[in-house]
Amino acid sequence: MKRKVNRMKRIAILGSTGSIGTQTLDVIERLPGDFRVVGLAAGQNAELLLQQAERFRPKVVSVSDRAQAEWLAARLPEGVRALYGPEGLLEVAAGCGADLVVGAMVGSAGLKPTLAAIEAGAAIGLANKETLVAAGHIVTRRAAERGVPLLPMDSEHSAIFQCLQGEDRKTVKRLFLTASGGSFRDRRREELAHVTVEEALRHPNWSMGAKITVDSATMANKGLEVIEAHWLFGMPYDRIEVLLHPESIVHSLVEFADSSVLAQLGLPDMRGPIQYALCYPERKPSPMEPLDLTRIGALHFRPADFARYPCLGMAYEAGRTGGTAPAVFNAANEVAVARFLRGEIPFLAIEDIIEKVLARHEAEADPDLETILACDEWARREAAAI
Repeated sequence: MKRKVNRMKRIAILGSTGSIGTQTLDVIERLPGDFRVVGLAAGQNAELLLQQAERFRPKVVSVSDRAQAEWLAARLPEGVRALYGPEGLLEVAAGCGADLVVGAMVGSAGLKPTLAAIEAGAAIGLANKETLVAAGHIVTRRAAERGVPLLPMDSEHSAIFQCLQGEDRKTVKRLFLTASGGSFRDRRREELAHVTVEEALRHPNWSMGAKITVDSATMANKGLEVIEAHWLFGMPYDRIEVLLHPESIVHSLVEFADSSVLAQLGLPDMRGPIQYALCYPERKPSPMEPLDLTRIGALHFRPADFARYPCLGMAYEAGRTGGTAPAVFNAANEVAVARFLRGEIPFLAIEDIIEKVLARHEAEADPDLETILACDEWARREAAAI
């Protein structure tokens, strides 16, 4: 009898120089012989991308503009091609022969390359929640048609995914997404009028990029995760709840018809859910520190307050409205957060901008991709002008 040879899993990463991308490469490096990096795409950080290319020797790298691609081309190891722009992204997503494409780009820019990867038959490591928020009906339908698994890399959705293994999803009663509460969880709303960018970026538990850290402080991020959970797990919005959990040890919970509740626990380290998606369905040794509940001592939970976190309530409303509303919520939030990070607006103006853009939008039901992208562009213009 011939022995089965396990081929290295080929990985492409969209957003390789960001927080999730660099942690994904850290996981890959710690599991030598299991993975082969075949494509890397980044935005502006060509120097870090060059270091990654020298280390992992992919077939293709891609950056946002031609000048950076030319700079890379003169320095890349032999056999590594440098591309740029939307075409380069699509080549990394669908032209490298990847078995799994990690969608780690920030924002809705990851939508088209993710769909291209699905068409190419690659599994999707989903760290870009905006892809499902903007076009969940399209992405999930096409993934099902192509037989492509969507493997969540967010800690919360990975936790639910793990709790559902071997379970009949028809018996699920409720999903509970946990939230740290972000950088300002211990401050009253009246204390938020003059908070600084630097304060917003001091997340108490997680190491994440700037945009997602601000989203955590407004709880827009948790709202996006609620919409993502709706599409990933086919759960109605009235059966998805958010719990504030300051310790970030319980990453999410699933309640079943018999009132049993399963939870996934671990220290706040994104390499855990990243590795689970990369290795699925196997489990392998991890660099994560083991969880010691005796040292933690106590875990606390309380319901999320929509009055304290209006962005969370607006996300639920956009999700229930459906159609183009979630894409508009996401686009308005992206622009508002970018304006806050540039110092153009105060922190509380983020939610004001989102609210005004949503109020001006007439949602279209069951939109195609072109309609979604048009509404996305419209919402960005509106959010920039307010």
